[in-house]
Amino acid sequence: MGSNPLRELRTYGQSVWLDNIRRDLIQSGGLQKLIDDDKVRGVTSNPTIFEKAIAGSDDYDEQLLELLSEGKQKPEEILEALTIRDIQLAADVFKPVYDESDGEDGFISLEVSPLLAHEEEATVQAALSLFERVARPNLMIKVPATEAGIRAHERLTGMGISINMTLIFSLENYEAVAKAYIRGLKMLNDTGQPMGQVRSVASVFVSRIDTEVDKQIEAKGGDLNALAGKVAVGNAKIIYKKFKTLFASPEFLVLKNLGAHVQRPLWGSTGTKNPNYSDVLYMDELIGPHTVNTVPPATLDAFRDHGQLRFSIEEAVPGAEAVLSQLKKGGIDLNAITTDLQSAGVTSFSDSYRNLLDAIQQKKERLLAQHRTHSG
Repeated sequence: MGSNPLRELRTYGQSVWLDNIRRDLIQSGGLQKLIDDDKVRGVTSNPTIFEKAIAGSDDYDEQLLELLSEGKQKPEEILEALTIRDIQLAADVFKPVYDESDGEDGFISLEVSPLLAHEEEATVQAALSLFERVARPNLMIKVPATEAGIRAHERLTGMGISINMTLIFSLENYEAVAKAYIRGLKMLNDTGQPMGQVRSVASVFVSRIDTEVDKQIEAKGGDLNALAGKVAVGNAKIIYKKFKTLFASPEFLVLKNLGAHVQRPLWGSTGTKNPNYSDVLYMDELIGPHTVNTVPPATLDAFRDHGQLRFSIEEAVPGAEAVLSQLKKGGIDLNAITTDLQSAGVTSFSDSYRNLLDAIQQKKERLLAQHRTHSG
């Protein structure tokens, strides 16, 4: 077996998680193989991933029939039962990683309904309910980083729940998330509970920024063309710099001395969308301590094959700052773009969620019809 860059990422302080889940991958032993061969250390899911898995395969039909026979009819309750089973199965596969890493890795992320993205109280209640029903210590509840989601994050952290804050695009949004996490830890400490059990990641989306910014660069042309494909990585580097500052602050260090852990930046949306760019661009350029990169299967395969290992996240940070300031001078408003991207992300996950409910309804009707035919 040749050298495998995925296995080496740990020596650079980065954990690689898989941005994909489906029943067959877990039950076939494929997930365990990724842990053994590639040192994959966690899994993230989202409504779009579940839509592909459940609507696009018959892996779930058997459990669906079981649920129907138990009298579960509503697509929402069926969906929750199907996803919870996947998450529990995956959490059990990753439990040794969780134990061996002393609770740093081995997490499985499950998102609250994206329809609740702008409802703080409903998000808190949904998160508590999922946490209770999954009943695994290595579960991270995923919450979008909207204003309501950030308030929910603070409260849930204060209750001792591990949270994956998702759909972060801008430095400003990242900072609000990190500060909410620190406030949540203070709340937890004030209640006398140990902070060491709580882990959190701040999921910063990468490739979508280049996709959007590059369109605007192309429209304006001129000197701005030199910035194409550089903005997403530049933005992530500046966020990492802010991460280091916030988690070295006196405010956090007091909590750290009492057992609190940093909230790691997680690079999400790291599959390269532009065929002109390296297919491992958003892995090669974002390697560094206390980070996670969650990658789709194709990007995982590409990095295994030709990933380049180096401490890249702190390279050329002044260059990254220059890229963003040139972008601004050129009349492209990154803040407006990142705000739109977050809204579009919430909408896209909500659409996937609704499509999934429709697909479950159709599957339900088809399975019941088949059942009637066989028993008729």
